[in-house]
Amino acid sequence: MAGTLSIVGVGPGDPELLTLRGARLIGAAPVVAYFCREKHPSQARTIAQAHIGPGAEELPLVYPFTTEVSVNNPAYHQNMSAFYDQSAERIAAELTVGRDVVLLCEGDPFLYGSAMYVFDRLHARCHTQVVPGIMAMNGCWSQALTPMTHGDDVLCVLPATLPEAELAGWLDRADAAVIMKIGRNMPHVRKAVAQSGRMEDAMYVERGTQGAQAITPLAEQEGTAPYFSLVLLPGRKRVR
Repeated sequence: MAGTLSIVGVGPGDPELLTLRGARLIGAAPVVAYFCREKHPSQARTIAQAHIGPGAEELPLVYPFTTEVSVNNPAYHQNMSAFYDQSAERIAAELTVGRDVVLLCEGDPFLYGSAMYVFDRLHARCHTQVVPGIMAMNGCWSQALTPMTHGDDVLCVLPATLPEAELAGWLDRADAAVIMKIGRNMPHVRKAVAQSGRMEDAMYVERGTQGAQAITPLAEQEGTAPYFSLVLLPGRKRVR
């Protein structure tokens, strides 16, 4: 393919946390692609909007669903795989005729990023570059003023979609931990943290670096949480 695919991490939410390289590539791109929900604005596009050129063609990649179907439902993987196939081919059509494409991705593309699935399908077929982005976790722990790892602490990144017992087991083993993908999983996240004996140190961050940011002790949170939220458990704070 004659065109170049640039996958750009746009950071956790604050537009000022977009890298200079990312901003330059977005501004020069003839085609800007991004993921979004039906009838909802794309968070990645919102972050990058000041840098999108006036003549750029926009290529929205609309998810068939997000949280409406459980990941344990076989239909979830079947439909999402088809969606990523279609998304990759839409981008490939632009690259084939020589148009460069920037694919925006919240946070960092290679940490739970949807852009990874397009990368998997296209990087062997076209020239591809990936621009790292500030991750949700380090954006959040900076906003929470919470140092996470000390000395030889081990940091563990955990999806809240794990079963409660498995989450608690990882928390027992790790010095510092970040729990992502909270959402409807908040009740069993709270139970797992309590079971590990670490509730006192656990911090909940909602929409970190974004306009409606909220930072509170996890012990004060109940019910569900929005997609843009995570839990921070700092390390053991050994002698330094």
